[in-house]
Amino acid sequence: MLAESDEWLISRFRLPRPILLHLCNILEPNLTRPTRRSHAIPAHLQVLSVLSFLATGTFQREIGDRSGISQPTMSRILPAVLNGILKLVPEYITFPYNAQRQVEVMQGFSAIANMPGVIGAIDCTHVCIKAPSGDAFAYINRKNFNSVNVQLICDAKCVLLNVVARWPGGTHDAFILRNSAVGTRLEDGAVRNGWLIGDRGYPLTPWLMTPLTNPQTPQELAYNEAHSATRAVVERTNGVLKARWLCLDNKGGTLLYAPGKVCKIILACCVLHNVAIKQGLPLPEVPNAEERLPPEPALGPQNAPAIQTRQRLVEQF
Repeated sequence: MLAESDEWLISRFRLPRPILLHLCNILEPNLTRPTRRSHAIPAHLQVLSVLSFLATGTFQREIGDRSGISQPTMSRILPAVLNGILKLVPEYITFPYNAQRQVEVMQGFSAIANMPGVIGAIDCTHVCIKAPSGDAFAYINRKNFNSVNVQLICDAKCVLLNVVARWPGGTHDAFILRNSAVGTRLEDGAVRNGWLIGDRGYPLTPWLMTPLTNPQTPQELAYNEAHSATRAVVERTNGVLKARWLCLDNKGGTLLYAPGKVCKIILACCVLHNVAIKQGLPLPEVPNAEERLPPEPALGPQNAPAIQTRQRLVEQF
């Protein structure tokens, strides 16, 4: 299969030959194991089979017909390939805590709508799963289907800077951030003079800027417009992620696994998303954005330093 054209390979596995070969090489040590069978499945076939599943959301259509691998065999292959990909997380998904990277990320966001100081755009997205056998109610989200609620933070180029994929669909977005490593470090002052931008579902803090609820002045309106235009990149990132790896999109079907395995699938797709972008692959065409419910208002007292920080931002418009 690797002898096919890059166009064919991208249509089946979402990646061209050089990247596929690189992945096969670095994952091979995790996939080569002693066997008593005379015909062990080669590492490259294991990698391609799993990529095909991630790209389409189904075993049978892309794998059974082309690779001759049965679904039981795929079930054995899948964990090993996923675990190999997850070992790449520290290399490919990193938050900009150092000053040099912060400046680069800020410049990218500033070029969108002159919004200063932005070190990441944050949002959550839901990945549909079958009803789990335990604690099923916690996985029912506000759209009334079972899901994992996934936190995404990206830069202006749609590169993922942070991913949290471990919470049930019924979990509030703000709770996920508050209980994440990034949220904890930002709260502890890990970044100075920089902030995330998020919708009204997040609390306003000195390190997370939200839109004004009732903008009145021209400056307030301009701030909200710049905030909206800048934050839109995370919605596009979510669209690109799900368009490239259809297993995460409802159109690819419901993921029929326990939540723990689904979370590994999600994170592996996020690693591969960054691999594709950092290698300069064109972004896939994103279908119409999924219907979004209004964000749940964040609860908690007003944060006076955060209000002052946002007001200073507003005055720059």
